Amino acid sequence: MTTSSSERGVSLGMPELPAPAYPDDVRARLEADAREIVARYPDSRSALLPLLHLVQSEEGHVTRTGMRFCADVLGLTTAEVTAVATFYTMYRRRESGDYQVGVCTNTLCAVMGGDAIFEALQEYLGVGNGETTGDGKITLEHIECNAACDFAPVVMVNWEFFDNQTVQSAKRLVDDLRGGGTVSPTRGAPLCTFKDTARILAGFPDERPGAVEASGSAGPASLVGLRLAKGEAAPARVVHPREEPEDARSTDAVTEEGE
Repeated sequence: MTTSSSERGVSLGMPELPAPAYPDDVRARLEADAREIVARYPDSRSALLPLLHLVQSEEGHVTRTGMRFCADVLGLTTAEVTAVATFYTMYRRRESGDYQVGVCTNTLCAVMGGDAIFEALQEYLGVGNGETTGDGKITLEHIECNAACDFAPVVMVNWEFFDNQTVQSAKRLVDDLRGGGTVSPTRGAPLCTFKDTARILAGFPDERPGAVEASGSAGPASLVGLRLAKGEAAPARVVHPREEPEDARSTDAVTEEGE
C-alpha cells in the first residue's frame, strides 16, 4: 500500500504545515462575532465551544484554519482546540452536506424501525455512515439517543425532529431535501442549512419568522408527566398481569388481596 507525501511526513515526525489564514474580510467579520461571544463569559476559554460552532458556520465544518483562529482569539494552543473539536461529534472535521440527516439507532428507535430506515437510506442515497451525497446536499449518519423515545423511530435533520418515521417517509424526506422543496420538522424551529444551524448554536439569534416561538417545543407524549404533576390529566390505569384492569374490579377484592 502506498502512502502520500503528507502521510510519510507525519510518520517521520515532520512538522505539520501551518494552516492557511482566512481572507482579511472574513477574519475581520469573524473577529467581531468572536468578541461578542467571548464577552458572555468570565473566563475567555469557556467560549471555545461556541467559537467552534462559529467557524463551522463559515465553511460547514471545522477546518485547521478555524481551529487556528479559535486558538489565536482565546490564547490557547492548537492542540487544546483540536482536543475539544475532535471530542464532540457535533463538530464536523471534513466537508459535509447542507443537511445532516441522522437516524437514531439506539435500542428503542432501532427495534421500532430505525435500523431498517438507516439501512434503506444508505442504499437509497448510495452513501455509508458519515458520507455525503455527490450533490453535497445530504450527509447521512446514525446518531445516539436524542431523548425522543416516545416518538420512535426518530430522524433528525440539522438537529430538528422528524418523528415516527418509516422507510417510505424517510425516503420522501431526503428527496424533498435534495429537490429544494419545503420541509417542515414535526416540531421545533423551522429547518435551515447546517451552516445556519451552526451559527445559531454559536449563540446568535435566529431571526427567521416563527423560529423563536417554535424552538424547543416538546410533543404531547413528552409532556404527559408534567400534565399529571399539575393535575391536568387523569392518572394511568393500573393493569395487573393476566387480570382485568384495577378499575374493573371491586374494592373488596383489592382489599382482600392486600393490594
